Amino acid sequence: MSGYNRTFDLSIDDLELIEGALHRKKTELSLKRLDAIAGSVDDEPDEIDAELRGITGLLGRLHNQKVFYRPKSGVYVGG
Repeated sequence: MSGYNRTFDLSIDDLELIEGALHRKKTELSLKRLDAIAGSVDDEPDEIDAELRGITGLLGRLHNQKVFYRPKSGVYVGG
């Protein structure tokens, strides 16, 4: 039986593309959920919610792996 590839060679641009696609899919599903609640679509809101939770979790894991710039000396003023 084959195993999973645990080493990935993705650039920052690749990750931005993936993250952008996930955000667009999340927006599309959110609008579809509103239609499902209104009754104009046959999909179940619970199924859409499950997919939205999965995408939100993945976006959160991607965000948590980012390293944000902070100066090594001096006071950091964000904004």
